[in-house]
Amino acid sequence: MRQMEQTMKALVYEGPKAMRMRTLPVPEPKYDEVIVRVERVGICGSELSGYLGHNSLRKPPLVMGHEFAGTVHTVGSGVTSFKIGARVTANPLISCLMCRDCMAGKPQLCKQRQLIGAHCPGAFAEYVSVPARNVYPLDDLAFDEGALAEPFACGVHICRILNLDPADQLMIMGAGPIGLFALIAAQQFGLHNIVVMDLNQERLSIVEKLGGKPAASTDDLERLTPSDGFDVSIDAVGRDATRQLAVKQLRQGGRVCFSGLHEANSPLPINSIIRNETSAYGAFAYAPRDFECALEWLKQGKVNLQPWIELRPLGEGGPAFEKLLNAPGSTAKILLHL
Repeated sequence: MRQMEQTMKALVYEGPKAMRMRTLPVPEPKYDEVIVRVERVGICGSELSGYLGHNSLRKPPLVMGHEFAGTVHTVGSGVTSFKIGARVTANPLISCLMCRDCMAGKPQLCKQRQLIGAHCPGAFAEYVSVPARNVYPLDDLAFDEGALAEPFACGVHICRILNLDPADQLMIMGAGPIGLFALIAAQQFGLHNIVVMDLNQERLSIVEKLGGKPAASTDDLERLTPSDGFDVSIDAVGRDATRQLAVKQLRQGGRVCFSGLHEANSPLPINSIIRNETSAYGAFAYAPRDFECALEWLKQGKVNLQPWIELRPLGEGGPAFEKLLNAPGSTAKILLHL
């Protein structure tokens, strides 16, 4: 490796609300790894909780960042599928490939799974190491959109778990990134009647631009709820109130998916769930086919994820975290770049 490439800039999480630029060694690829030069990396909601010190998975000092795109910088001696300079993104979930869940196509449930940016150094840096099997070509897709394939896959996964039908009437709690990605994914599944509830009026303006129906209050929600309730609901927030509303607004025989991880435990109307034969699902991350579907839809230009994205230099990572926590406005996702 050339002398000038032995060190790199990285944004390091050093404790609650402490993010600092540091100089670190450039990673060297193992036999089956690719070193990606990062062009864009998104800030995830789980990283916001990590930044506050509320996430036991992310322990300082740590280079976070798992939503990214860039170019192949170097490859391990066993990698033949990617050339230097290739434009790529990556699935950051690394699994064992051998357990029952992995064999069933659900590596996100693998007990040995690791997440780039949590269990190992992530993409808030100039370079990041990734197993070659987790790397995907971008072709002509822009880096901005390539970095969004990972969070978009979460929305695709939710919709697939719910087995959506074009005739379904859907309610989504939360217009944060996952709620918006779920809205976009549901539209790709053919749905047209989608209500999204959030208290952030600027986020709701995005919902309207995307073709959803915004609800800013429970009164708005009641007005937009079908007479016999929604067929399907998604809680993308994870608070007691949103989880309970996601159940309450359903018709008999409806389906609800919980994806928000904000509160560890919530009281739910179990007797109503039983009597109404409500089907309840959890959605964690995504399977490889969801990631591949999200990336393919982006490549086909079927979805536009740009209007609510903001770009900032990596060195402004700390202020970017603060903005998303305290005054996000119409910004649902911040992408960092060097």
